[in-house]
Amino acid sequence: MKAVAHTHARPITHEEALVDVDLPEPAAHHHDILVEVKAVSVNPVDVKLRRTADPVGEPRVLGFDAAGIVRAIGPEVAHFGIGDEVWYAGVINRPGSNAEFQAVDERIVGRKPKTLSFADAAAMPLTTITAWEMLFERMMIPRDLSRRGSILILGGAGGVGSMAIQLARHLTSLHVIASASREESRAWCTRMGAHLVIDHSADIPAALAAAGTPKVDFVFSTNNTRANWKAAVEVVRPQGRIGLIEPGEGLDARELMAKSVSLHWESMFTRPLMHTADMIEQHHLLEVVSMLVDRGTLVSTRSEHGGTITAMNMRAAHARVESGHMVGKIVLEGF
Repeated sequence: MKAVAHTHARPITHEEALVDVDLPEPAAHHHDILVEVKAVSVNPVDVKLRRTADPVGEPRVLGFDAAGIVRAIGPEVAHFGIGDEVWYAGVINRPGSNAEFQAVDERIVGRKPKTLSFADAAAMPLTTITAWEMLFERMMIPRDLSRRGSILILGGAGGVGSMAIQLARHLTSLHVIASASREESRAWCTRMGAHLVIDHSADIPAALAAAGTPKVDFVFSTNNTRANWKAAVEVVRPQGRIGLIEPGEGLDARELMAKSVSLHWESMFTRPLMHTADMIEQHHLLEVVSMLVDRGTLVSTRSEHGGTITAMNMRAAHARVESGHMVGKIVLEGF
């Protein structure tokens, strides 16, 4: 089968940072379904692994987000049949989605929204799972209209921020504030549903105060953890919650003690990587989101189409993500 892989950790400017390869088609074992991949998207984790995880000459297929069609099922599969259209985000310790076929555990797979193309669907799973788990499972925001308050989503125009805005706006009663620095990204945050957009390149506490919301109940930092930390600590209310998805080396969580603020980490790979007892929750999550998309409550975050799934196009897509100026998600489709 055709695939795009990396064989060494190289900068994206290197002509062999990603290469076209031909690999054996995987088999579906146990809970696996074999998916014919129709579309994929690129996330910061793809870029990070390409730059830092050296396969030492062995081809490693990256890619997490995918949408495709089930072509075979393992003996323990209970939720899908051959021909089903699915979407998922994969797991970090198995071959990725940048290939014609991928074996993936059904417990982290959902049915693709009927109203979305494969390309539009492929933009969403990883960032949706990340945002959903942070909001509703880590920070435990009620998924209804019972909790009043406010949330600041730092980095609102990125993939995770785009989904966090939508989920908070449509599934909670929170006042949703997003941060973005460029005109294009500010407009995108508004389109995703933010009530207010502030400029994170300026003084965030001052911008919030000027907007009449000096303190917020929740802060979700989707990028630049170190740069955002001081502002997050300052603007979160006493007994509030801060959520992070980046390591942020050198942060001092003791700064939260005086306010009794809780700190929450989110990695959407935790369940499938560690085979947690509730691993099936990612299947349920994607099924619910698929329904919400088909109802028109949530929309795809695809902003760019990068062409077919080739090494050349994938290198260009990685370069776009590395630039730090992406709005929404970039997808590639077909081989």
